[in-house]
Amino acid sequence: MTDTLKTELGSPERFGYSWNEYSEVLPEHEEQFRRWTTLEPNFWRGKRFLDGGCGIGRNSYWPMTYGAAGGLAIDLDERTLAHARSNLAQFPTVEVRKQSLYDLSERDAFDVAFSIGVVHHLEYPEKAIKALVAATRPGGIVLVWLYGRENNGWIVNFADPLRKLVFSRLPLRLVHTLSLPITAALWLALRLGVGHVEYFRLFRTLSFSHQRAIVFDHMIPRIARYYTREEAKQLVTHAGLEQVQAFWVNEMSWSVIGRKPAQKAGDGWT
Repeated sequence: MTDTLKTELGSPERFGYSWNEYSEVLPEHEEQFRRWTTLEPNFWRGKRFLDGGCGIGRNSYWPMTYGAAGGLAIDLDERTLAHARSNLAQFPTVEVRKQSLYDLSERDAFDVAFSIGVVHHLEYPEKAIKALVAATRPGGIVLVWLYGRENNGWIVNFADPLRKLVFSRLPLRLVHTLSLPITAALWLALRLGVGHVEYFRLFRTLSFSHQRAIVFDHMIPRIARYYTREEAKQLVTHAGLEQVQAFWVNEMSWSVIGRKPAQKAGDGWT
């Protein structure tokens, strides 16, 4: 894969390393999924969905347990896809496919198209959003979860430049090793009372291994974007969605939801 193509696609092989290390769907992932999507379990009943950048399949797993009809989960790294297929094996109506969001051929096919934690790592986020919209049926829902800029000044001004200049260039095995003392320092800081936003209250409840997986994921990507509320809303509004709403997740990120225009307007998130 050329360097240009790697940049365009983001960091699938780097996240593939991470998903290979942390491949299990955990009970606490459900709480994260529900916060990221802001949708109640009964919303998913009977829905067909597109999971754009599925990772190990955990964000497809929970809708299926809520009664979703099935869907398509896509990603690019073979290790990632292997774990997704394993984790979703009990749901035969979910197809796991090697495909880029940029190259989706489906049109007007899904009730819900979502991408959680992926678009902010892509070279062309607008192109990815348009692909999600095109794949959604008229009147359907498109949802993206994005890093927020609000309450993340310490990341934007310190941690992210360090990621860009150092960690994103180092061998992944070395970065994973370095994630251990960094996670330990964060664990200690949180135990001493640092961090009062909702995200850190949730983070404290996670196992050390889960915390390390999150820290490692923040260290490895080539691209990471942080959006203000208005920037997040504009990203999906410019793709042609209506009734756009932005929900502040854990006081540090944005879940943005919009409806694809239909001939007859719908009402609410039904």
